Amino acid sequence: MPCPDTAVLASLCAVTDHLLPGVAATRVETDRLTQQVLHREDVDPRGGGEVVLLVHGNVSSALFWQQQLLALQGPWRVLAVDLRGFGGTDPAPVDATRGVRDWSDDLAALVAALGAERVHLVGWSMGGGVVLQHLLDHAERVASVTLVAPVSPFGFGGTAGADGHRVHPDGTGAGAGGANPDFVAALAAGDTTADAPTSPRSIFRAFYVAPGSLPVDEQLEDLYVASMLTTRTGEDHYPGDVVAVDAWPGAAPGGRGVLNTMAPTVLDVSGITELPVKPPVLWIRGDVDQVVSDTSAFDLAFLGSIGAVPGWPGAAGFPPQPMVTQTRTVLDRYAASGGSYREVVLPEVGHAPHVERPQEFVVALLEHLTAPPAEPAGLT
Repeated sequence: MPCPDTAVLASLCAVTDHLLPGVAATRVETDRLTQQVLHREDVDPRGGGEVVLLVHGNVSSALFWQQQLLALQGPWRVLAVDLRGFGGTDPAPVDATRGVRDWSDDLAALVAALGAERVHLVGWSMGGGVVLQHLLDHAERVASVTLVAPVSPFGFGGTAGADGHRVHPDGTGAGAGGANPDFVAALAAGDTTADAPTSPRSIFRAFYVAPGSLPVDEQLEDLYVASMLTTRTGEDHYPGDVVAVDAWPGAAPGGRGVLNTMAPTVLDVSGITELPVKPPVLWIRGDVDQVVSDTSAFDLAFLGSIGAVPGWPGAAGFPPQPMVTQTRTVLDRYAASGGSYREVVLPEVGHAPHVERPQEFVVALLEHLTAPPAEPAGLT
């Protein structure tokens, strides 16, 4: 299928120019859109059987998973997918009124097109929300779930407490209003430098990985920056549209684009606790993650609490979102209602455990895939 515009051609070139030896890219036509998957050269994406499907996070692509594609050995086809608007997948608009369901439905179409019988889902950051939504939508086909530094089950921003209740009914404090316009402009311009603190390379070094993981191998860092730059920008993509409101911090989520999909008004995957069949869950994260944290550097309420965003109404009016606590609360309920999960915390690791500690990550994932935890409780 021909690429629909030159921007897609540029993304495809960015992908193929940054494939590690032994990794191949295949575009798969589905009944929703044409999606790109990465895989080892000796793996047939359409080969049937069980699949391990690696789902990237926001401002990234399947390129971030290449070390895992090469390292994971077993009876499965290991594939990494580009979500719509990222990498080499068609840049179809993102309907944020559906939460992350556009991506969940895309995964369903991909699994069907590949003839997969069962799928092990691995989701990083925003991708963690996508795979939990897919679990809610298609639990019958999910063999296991791995959450890698996942977004809270109650979304990103605008909630408080372990139960994830909204600070404002309209989700004020979440969505595209939290995006840094200089970072968006740098993405759109294809900036590969570290000249500004808001360039993709600078953001990668400051927030994707922990200081102890630096410097990252130069070739790999170039690859990761190229991956970030495949992000399509605009109101239908990243960050999305914004609704101005009177309440602090002055913005509520709109109905289009990436960041609005994670607003608490549209994203709540805590219902996994009510599924009649609960596949085992691995939760793996770094202990110095600055993105998904109870003190997240991307949560406007936390930034307000430290004076970085003026006008904060105080903890009584808008407390920081306890993201990790919210995830643990939901997974504890999941375990108490018949499921099981295992928590693996990697010391001195930031938001990208699979990048910062690839060998430890693969060991934990292989243990999960081959011998899922039997204890219905979280282990730190």
